[in-house]
Amino acid sequence: MEERNQTWVTFFIMKGISDLPQLQTSIFFLVLVAYLIILGGNAAILLLIGHDRQLHTPMYYFLSHLSIMDICYSTVTMHKTLAMYVSGDKSVSFHSCIAQMYFYVALLCCEFLLLTAMSYDRYVAVCHPLHYVRIMNSKVCCVLSTVSWVLGFSEVIPAIFIIYDIHCFKSYEINHFFCDLLVIMKLFCYKASKMEHLIYVESIFVGVLPFSLTLISYVFIIRTVLRIHSSSGRYKTFYTCSSHITVVSLLYVTLFCVYLRPTSSVTLESDKLLMLFYTALTPMLNPVIYSLQNKDIKIAFRRLMTKNNKILL
Repeated sequence: MEERNQTWVTFFIMKGISDLPQLQTSIFFLVLVAYLIILGGNAAILLLIGHDRQLHTPMYYFLSHLSIMDICYSTVTMHKTLAMYVSGDKSVSFHSCIAQMYFYVALLCCEFLLLTAMSYDRYVAVCHPLHYVRIMNSKVCCVLSTVSWVLGFSEVIPAIFIIYDIHCFKSYEINHFFCDLLVIMKLFCYKASKMEHLIYVESIFVGVLPFSLTLISYVFIIRTVLRIHSSSGRYKTFYTCSSHITVVSLLYVTLFCVYLRPTSSVTLESDKLLMLFYTALTPMLNPVIYSLQNKDIKIAFRRLMTKNNKILL
């Protein structure tokens, strides 16, 4: 370890999505439009669920929490990108950077856990429909959602302590558009084996384990669906899970490509594209997926529009 390569930073400089000057305006408007769509789409889902009593069920209770998470982690990552393009100031304080990283990773962990709770909800609905109301009562839903939030935010705390303990970086430039954990690790003055081990252990608890529980839930769901004699009944039953399956697949495919590989194999450009895909496209698609593939949402939306039209008339 060379002394001249060590920097005790108080701030970082974000290089952003691209260094090309001719792309800056286009990138700003693309990020802005994506962010507004994310806010609008997820806010609409929250408004619809809150307004329509027919949607006051466990499935939509969890969906409302998913929309809140989508809004939060999109804001955590994209607001600084937009602020940099508006002000031209690409600097971010060390503490702000670590806070951004903490909230981003914590919200990501929360989403893994919440989607697992949603898979359990689908399992009970399909495999034990007669006992669904009794099993998935309001208390159980509240406990599952609270555990998702609390564990998600707790899991990241050890990583924060490790970073503050190291507090030594090769450079103050971050070649990314937000403070991502893997990018920060590449700037450490020395190899942080403790951090790498922590990431793999945490990946098991908030990635692999929830994924396994989700997979097990769908094994039982598929087994139950295959026992239904009519093809229309099988289709109708499995269709109720299609939105959740799509969202889970989108999340796990994207995040496993980024976080479940050695840090030495991470290329910054591919990492930026994957992170942009996750932070922008995934939360943008979630409301669309649940709207287009969900009959209850469509019916609730028509009821709301009809009621508003009557008020206007």
